[in-house]
Amino acid sequence: MTEIRDFRIAVPEPELADLHARLDRTRWPEQLPGDGWQRGVPVDWLRELAGYWRTGYDWRAQEQRLNGFPQFRTEIDGIDLHFLHVRSPEPGALPLILTHGWPNSIVEFTDLIGPLTDPRRFGGDPAHAFHVVAPSVPGFGFSGRPRRTGFGVGQVGRMWAELMTRLGYHRYGTQGGDLGAYVAPEVARIAPDRVVGVHVNGGLGFPTDEDVAALGEADRAEYETTMQWAGTGVDHHGLLRAAPQTFGYGWHDSPVAQLAWLMQKFNEFAITVAQPEQAIDRDLLLTNATVYWLTGTSGSSSWPMYDTTAFTWPRSQKAVPSGVYSGGPALFRRLAERDNTIVHWPEGNPGGHFVAMEEPLALAADLRAFFAPLR
Repeated sequence: MTEIRDFRIAVPEPELADLHARLDRTRWPEQLPGDGWQRGVPVDWLRELAGYWRTGYDWRAQEQRLNGFPQFRTEIDGIDLHFLHVRSPEPGALPLILTHGWPNSIVEFTDLIGPLTDPRRFGGDPAHAFHVVAPSVPGFGFSGRPRRTGFGVGQVGRMWAELMTRLGYHRYGTQGGDLGAYVAPEVARIAPDRVVGVHVNGGLGFPTDEDVAALGEADRAEYETTMQWAGTGVDHHGLLRAAPQTFGYGWHDSPVAQLAWLMQKFNEFAITVAQPEQAIDRDLLLTNATVYWLTGTSGSSSWPMYDTTAFTWPRSQKAVPSGVYSGGPALFRRLAERDNTIVHWPEGNPGGHFVAMEEPLALAADLRAFFAPLR
């Protein structure tokens, strides 16, 4: 049960032919009245992207690129867990486990792993290298699916701690954004004697409803300005807690329906640009979409919203030091320090929500800065 098995992505050709045939048969709707993305993903924009997916995008090249990272599977808590394990050439490297977000996959880290494992090659200090472990979260990509209700980030944190033990790592860091920002502190909560630090891009210091009610006038104005983006777009939390099975039929049957859903969310999350491919390479966006399609995980990846009643921020922890990629206003730092041991709070780092895809070199530099005194 603790065996670690080699894994390699090898998609059968008939599955790619089926994807292409479904793209060819897409029944395109008319564009609804409105400007730009006002009614959702624009038809002309998506049609052009889907056309590139069909005739210009090369899955085999991307498959080969992903297979350039050593990949493995091991069973933990009854789930077959897929993960990348890329060891640094530097003998003193610090192990680091990365957790991707939703609706993303391990594709999120394809441009980040090199600068982390081999900083010398990217102009960095080799003393700040990392051995990288990047699992596919259960229900995502090439990992198995949770088979029961009640599965949550606490279980994922325990799986991550067990995985690092199996790999022989007894002192390591943990990092994540989006869903990963929920998982990263859980690993420290479970293994505080082994985790040296928790780094997240986003997720620390955001006020609860009770905090907001108690804010003074100046703090409330600062909070409302910062959170203007949060009230826009599709409430995926509400949708995925209410009817993921219903929407899953379309995502599972139509690659364009799935692509539209993913691009809707990437567009909402890419808050620094007008369209997602202005911040993230379109081949990277399509590789993520292709992984979802080929593994049939659009529905199973919605488990973080199952059985929830309202949106909540990640749980805090004081067991080990915490740092963020971009800290935000003073209000957020005060609240973060109430429940975390904050040692790293830079402001002005570039990038948006999925910074590992948008600004991988900047994120790598920030990770080196955070973990340097904790090694």
